[in-house]
Order: sequence, then C-alpha cells, then structure tokens
Amino acid sequence: MAEQFIESTLMDGYVGGPHITETQTGLANQGLYGPDDYVLSAGRKAEAQILTNNSIRIFDAVFVIQGRRDVIAANDYTDVSIDNGAQGMNRNDIIVRRYTKDESSEIENTEYAVIKGTPTSGEAEDPAVTIGDIRSGALEHEMKLYRVKLEGLNIVAVEPLFQVLMDMSTINKYLSDMSSLELDESMFAIESFWTVMEFNAYKIGKTVYFNGEFLYTGQPGNLQPEVLYQLNKKSNDEIIRPKNISHLSMCATDMEYKNPVPGFAMITAEGLIKYSMPGKTQPYMFISGTYETN
Repeated sequence: MAEQFIESTLMDGYVGGPHITETQTGLANQGLYGPDDYVLSAGRKAEAQILTNNSIRIFDAVFVIQGRRDVIAANDYTDVSIDNGAQGMNRNDIIVRRYTKDESSEIENTEYAVIKGTPTSGEAEDPAVTIGDIRSGALEHEMKLYRVKLEGLNIVAVEPLFQVLMDMSTINKYLSDMSSLELDESMFAIESFWTVMEFNAYKIGKTVYFNGEFLYTGQPGNLQPEVLYQLNKKSNDEIIRPKNISHLSMCATDMEYKNPVPGFAMITAEGLIKYSMPGKTQPYMFISGTYETN
C-alpha cells in the first residue's frame, strides 16, 4: 500500500513519507541555476548536426527549463524534421524544447518542436514562440534551441539560441585563475641605483597591474636624456614576463614632485623595464600600467 503524501515545506528531510513536489523542485532549481532556460555542461550539450535539408539531429543534453530539469540520455539523439524550403524564398524556423502541462491531470511533458517561419523573398524573420511562466502555472513554454536558416531549398545555417551554464569545477578553475596574486618588488630585480619609494604590483589571471615610484641615487650625470636605460635586471620569475612587448605610462619630477616631464617606458618579453626621458632628466620616476602574461 502506497504511503500517503505528506504536505511539508522541508524538501531535504524525512517527514514520514513522500512529500517533495515538482513545484518545490522547480523553484529550488530556479534558485540554483537561474529563472530562465539553460543547457548544462554535460554530454554533447544539445549539439546539432545537419543530416539533410529536411532533417537535423540533436544530440544528448541536460536542459533546465525554468527550473524543470529535462535529461536526454548519454549518446541518445533525436532527428527533427524541417519542412521543405521554396525556390527563391528565405525562411527562418526555430527548433524549441517544448514544455506542456495537462490542465486536468497536471501531467507535464517535454518534446522537440519546430516553429515554422514565413517564407519571404527578402530577409527572413524569426517566428514567434510561446513564452510561459511555469512558476505561475503556465501550461506551455517553449525553450529556443536553434534558428534554422533556409535559402531556397537549402539549410544554410543552424544557429544556437541557448545558454550553456558552466559546471562547478569549471567555475572553480575560472575563479582560481582570477584570484589576485601580490607581486613582490624583488621579482622585478630593480637596479640598485634606483631606490624604490613606492611599489604596488599584483596579478589577476594573466594580467599584471604595475605601479612604482623610484628615486635615482646613482652618479650625477649618469642619467642622460634621449637614452634608453633599464630599470631592472632580467628576472627569473616567469609569472611576471609579458606575452609581448608592452608599453607602460611614465613621467618624472624633481625632488619636490614639481616640473614633471613625460617619458617613455616599456617592458620586454624577458621582463626588462626600459625607459628614456626626453630633453630633461628628473630624479623621481613614476611608472605604471598593465600587461598580459603567457
């Protein structure tokens, strides 16, 4: 004898018998995945293959249709039929994953369907699809999958219209790659005749953010205008080396931070920061900028 269904708001707990409804699951999934329609990053992700001008094969996928998970088995596929095109005419059809609910029995179902567009000798437009709010009790909703473009008798393109959600392992890797890494000034091996007054550098993903203030303490007269110098020695830290030569912003001032002059600065693929000052040299140098690493 089947256990009596129990009304409960507690999905993840034992309440003495069956108690989880499709409405609860759908709402919980909306909170987890989002309120719209998605394909999850599993299997072939509803990949489409043109078989003929009248048939398109759609491979396995995990759909989430406004919170309703709809799973096509691994290695399974469905061949969707497309009506013939017409010579000299253009048409857009939309392949959808259609959700329906029987009002009397409340049985829900999903299937593939093709919404046929209107043929035209000009630029084809997409046909309208049914957009319902399942959360509010809609009896039909159509998730757009592909736009099938026909020119004459031929299918010329099958364009995806759905969003694929990243899985958690991919998201974690992405966030790890985007974590901030503080870079120590020693990594840049600044030449001893430049005293580091201020230094701030960090790396997010593959991008380095560099900002430094340097005071020249070398021999007077050794710093000449229109000469390309190196701020640092070659660094052994590959994580700071640019993918390509990158230009940085640079200016210099006197000891009172006055009379600024613009300059030229760049960082080479070996991590060497090179600079020059036009016409007049100043003891304080400021270099900042961003660049991409490998």
